[in-house]
Amino acid sequence: MWEIVKSFRFEAAHSLAGTTLGSDAEQVHGHSFRAEVALRGTPDPATGMVKDFGALDAELAAIRRTLDHRMLNHVEGLERPTLETLARYIFDRLRPAGVRLARVTVYRDSCGEACSYFGEDK
Repeated sequence: MWEIVKSFRFEAAHSLAGTTLGSDAEQVHGHSFRAEVALRGTPDPATGMVKDFGALDAELAAIRRTLDHRMLNHVEGLERPTLETLARYIFDRLRPAGVRLARVTVYRDSCGEACSYFGEDK
């Protein structure tokens, strides 16, 4: 079993009400985010790759376009845009053929925070 990892960055704004962070979190503010996608599988005998990074880049670019320079609260499915919600949002939009999506991790590096989503427990 192999695991490949691809990451992408995006800049976005959000507001979060009802946290212990208080009014700072309730105000519209922005972050630099990094999302990391891990895929597991066996390399294809013809290509030697678990997943063609070019194809994965195209899938991730489409997701990045929905998030980059957006007010995340206004993106359908991200009305409460926590790290947890962002990780699941990205996970749910990826369905790589022939390989298992192992996890999505979203980092807010400036805050030293991250969240990983591994899919639903079966």
